[in-house]
Amino acid sequence: IWLTVILCLEGLYFFCCYTNNAFVAKWRTIYIQTAMSTMRHQWLATYLLPESVVDDVMRKRTESMEALGDKESSWGAKPEDTTPTAPEEESSWSKEPETTTPAEPVEPAIKPIDTTVTEMETETMTPEDEQALAKEAFYELFWELDQPTMEAYVEENPSVLDNGWENININEAGLDDNGTSIQTTMGEQVLAINAKEQIMLVRVTGSGYRGVLAIAKDPSRLNVENSAGVGTYGQLTGDIASAHNGILATTCSGFIDIDAQGNWGNGNGGLIAGYAMSNGHGYGTHYNSYAGFQYYRLEIHEDNLIYIKKVDKEVSEDCRDATEFQPPIIIDGELLVSDYWVETNPRVCIGQSDKYEMLLLVVEGRIYTEGIPGTDVNECARILQKHNAQQAMNVDGGTSAMMWYDGEYVIRGSNPNTRYTGSRPVPNAFVYHRVEE
Repeated sequence: IWLTVILCLEGLYFFCCYTNNAFVAKWRTIYIQTAMSTMRHQWLATYLLPESVVDDVMRKRTESMEALGDKESSWGAKPEDTTPTAPEEESSWSKEPETTTPAEPVEPAIKPIDTTVTEMETETMTPEDEQALAKEAFYELFWELDQPTMEAYVEENPSVLDNGWENININEAGLDDNGTSIQTTMGEQVLAINAKEQIMLVRVTGSGYRGVLAIAKDPSRLNVENSAGVGTYGQLTGDIASAHNGILATTCSGFIDIDAQGNWGNGNGGLIAGYAMSNGHGYGTHYNSYAGFQYYRLEIHEDNLIYIKKVDKEVSEDCRDATEFQPPIIIDGELLVSDYWVETNPRVCIGQSDKYEMLLLVVEGRIYTEGIPGTDVNECARILQKHNAQQAMNVDGGTSAMMWYDGEYVIRGSNPNTRYTGSRPVPNAFVYHRVEE
């Protein structure tokens, strides 16, 4: 009997390792890539599965990255013209592909709420007219809102208009909050709207994941900001934001997560992995590609646009902020998805829409007791595509994936010991700054 049981288990093991059955092959690939994408848990693949099987999955991942070639961002459209040109060999928004001259600095495509009128108009406008003007500007700024649900919320909560449409500030994004009854036209639940700061947070959900997408309307106010001890020690995402007059922050660069004794997973978040730039100052050393991981650099230029390029390309002269990771998921509006970018993890992605809004997406994961393992980068790309993302890249997620908004965390970390307290110290963060008074 025991021999029969052992032979059956051995047969099942070899079936799971080598079968081409689509269902088994899919989950085998996800298992291997999820293990290999971590520093401390690669043994779950390398010890338990044949080396040839692991190598085959990673080889195919390498091939999927190489298929991108030298594709990189090439904005060229003026703010008033965001219609893509006919597809070219290398995707480009430029009407003159042969030139790579950076566009002039751009302002947000949707202007801040502005209810100013001429002196003559002031003489004839009633308070009702002024509110109607402010309301129209509000819906122009927050074009994603489903107006019937917004109107119903305002009717149920009239106090939100105490300071006018231009100063609406709704925040039900906290970990203990249930969100609002407001929806976007994409079917997402709205968690927060701040008209003055030009920002909105929405809930994104799907099979096995739960997250928050922050839509920051003014790209000029997003920077990479460092921890106070960058190079020596890290800080929590919210602490970095608070130190730099931020209202919103997400994690940014990866870090060398090793302590003085050589133990992985015990670092203090001080040493940036790869290269980063904060407000024009560079830090760290560029990534080298290895084992299927071709690294890219996300640059924010002086024109307030995101550009994505390989790490072996020189940093642009007009770059003001940058981070390096992989993979890119949208370049010049083209969705870059692959059957071999399928590992399931907590995620952090940053993108930019055709209206130049900054899109910051953080997805919870590794909360297995609640059925939230996380998601893959392909799904993140699809989420951002709903918001017309033109450029987007996956950045370091995992245990350090966090989002902080207006004094509190809105994402649960994957480490059960720090799930509600900001997770791990990090060397830097994407920080969206408050409006200067």
